[in-house]
Amino acid sequence: MQYEPTPQAPTTSRVTQAARLSVAPMMDWTDRHCRHFHRLMSRHALLYTEMVTAAAVVHGDTARLLAYGQDEHPVALQLGGSDPALLAQATKIAADMGYDEVNLNCGCPSDRVQSGRFGAVLMTEPDLVADCVSAMMAVTKLPITVKCRIGVDDQDPAQVLPDFLTRVSAAGVDRFTIHARKAWLQGLSPKENRDIPPLDYDLVHAMKAQFPALHLSINGGIADLDLTGELLDAGLDGVMIGRAAYHDPAAILLDADARIFNDGTPGDAIQIVHAMLPYIADHVAAGGRLGQVTRHMLGLFQGRPGARLWRRHLSEHAHKDGASVDVVLDALRHVTTLAA
Repeated sequence: MQYEPTPQAPTTSRVTQAARLSVAPMMDWTDRHCRHFHRLMSRHALLYTEMVTAAAVVHGDTARLLAYGQDEHPVALQLGGSDPALLAQATKIAADMGYDEVNLNCGCPSDRVQSGRFGAVLMTEPDLVADCVSAMMAVTKLPITVKCRIGVDDQDPAQVLPDFLTRVSAAGVDRFTIHARKAWLQGLSPKENRDIPPLDYDLVHAMKAQFPALHLSINGGIADLDLTGELLDAGLDGVMIGRAAYHDPAAILLDADARIFNDGTPGDAIQIVHAMLPYIADHVAAGGRLGQVTRHMLGLFQGRPGARLWRRHLSEHAHKDGASVDVVLDALRHVTTLAA
């Protein structure tokens, strides 16, 4: 299968700069429609795909799994897997398709991921991770990065995390995103693993002090730009935000360029809706369903008058046959009328 490389993809330095603020890879959430929506709100933040297994990229419907829009840059592909050769093949495909970074998932705690010997369970096998990233770097000049936890189960994070960073960085990785929680592979569900294990920001700060040459981003429990700024001011290189960026995107992304990247002025949520309309019309005209796009927009007016009616109107009407931009405009009237 042939892929057309993306023209004028961002340089490595620009991708690294974009990692100052990134939106986490989230299964069933950060698809191409979500990323287009988020990109309209921030020109600079680094966007990630959902995790895709290396096997699916190599043996599955690659064009569908890795489809993205040219306006999404800088955009990174997150891969799951533990077979160096398979990961190298998937990385080469991603590079040919024009992605700006490939990230290896060493943090997902789901049972399905464990059974496949990848995700957070790889925290117990840093030498295998080193072999994987070495194979990935051998086939591309793209940045190869790693997202990890501080440890799993009964591991002592203060011992495990620096050893993991030492071994994997020795293979050539210089950018890590650390979810500042353990993953309990025994006893907690994936959902519980996002909240129950306590956060340890101090350990991540200690890792930055111990490994000053590494670009370290922090993830976990970060819900606003105030804390984002505090973490950056304290010396960390980047902040990755997950659920808050999805459920209340305006609070995170509309001000991000001005506050985090010192470029531009805060955006306007109503303008973002109008900017989405051509994309929505094209998607529906190509046979797509309105709800595939608007499900990512439900939280846009979080906390504003009319937000509940906005969500209700989209939820009740976006799934109907023939639903298109008129449904979105009708939903928007609930917001603009109450705000008037």
